[in-house]
Amino acid sequence: MTTFYDSINYGGKKGLRKGKVYLVGAGPGDPSLITVKGLECLRKANVLIYDRLVDDSLLNEASPDAEKIFVGKAAHFHTLEQEAINKLLLTKAREGKVVVRLKGGDPFVLGRGGEEADFLATNRIPFEVVPGVSSAYAVPAYAGIPVTYRGIASSFAVVTGHKAMDKPEPSIPWNKISTGADTLVILMGLSNLKNIVEQLLKNKKPPSTPVAVITQGTTSHQRCVTGTLQDIVEKVKSKNLSPPSVIVVGEVVRLRTRLHWFDKE
Repeated sequence: MTTFYDSINYGGKKGLRKGKVYLVGAGPGDPSLITVKGLECLRKANVLIYDRLVDDSLLNEASPDAEKIFVGKAAHFHTLEQEAINKLLLTKAREGKVVVRLKGGDPFVLGRGGEEADFLATNRIPFEVVPGVSSAYAVPAYAGIPVTYRGIASSFAVVTGHKAMDKPEPSIPWNKISTGADTLVILMGLSNLKNIVEQLLKNKKPPSTPVAVITQGTTSHQRCVTGTLQDIVEKVKSKNLSPPSVIVVGEVVRLRTRLHWFDKE
């Protein structure tokens, strides 16, 4: 029978073990939403390199002997810059370690997992991607908002709101995205909410379009504020919400009044 360690490549000098990196999605916040395979990787890791939004209880799933390294980032604070994280993965793998890079949500959805995989591939380090449950659809689901719904929305787009306004000309093509999908899901956009709303209105999104702002999604601290493009900024300001957040724009937001099941706000 094939075991976890059978998938780890060996190479180089005779008897020298070559490590492997697993890019694992931890899910959107609720630790029980990690996948079975993700949990298996976590329990076999020699080194665990984890992000800020990973629930602490998942760290206890790793072996007591595993080295645990925090590399979390916030808007204005980085424990390690991305280049340093890449080099850390490389160093630990070259030591022959089973390395788990534990990332919130899904590693390939606005999580820079693709960049890390590319770096590992360039340096010929064996790696595997273990997809996770993305906050892009899981957090709306916990708020009672399906991102698609027959007769209302047959498409959705996921957009980063984190650096959408850092330049004189927004890096996001709002003129195409605003009306290009039935539902817009914007991640990491709470601090830029005002600018995001302005861009959507500027690019032909009706002021009456429903909007939901969900923070701390899938956790016991989840909060959800709903409104329209016309009033959502003031509503959110009055509630003093804090990141992480998911913003949902579209008619599906109206379904929350019937479908909300997790939070009571």
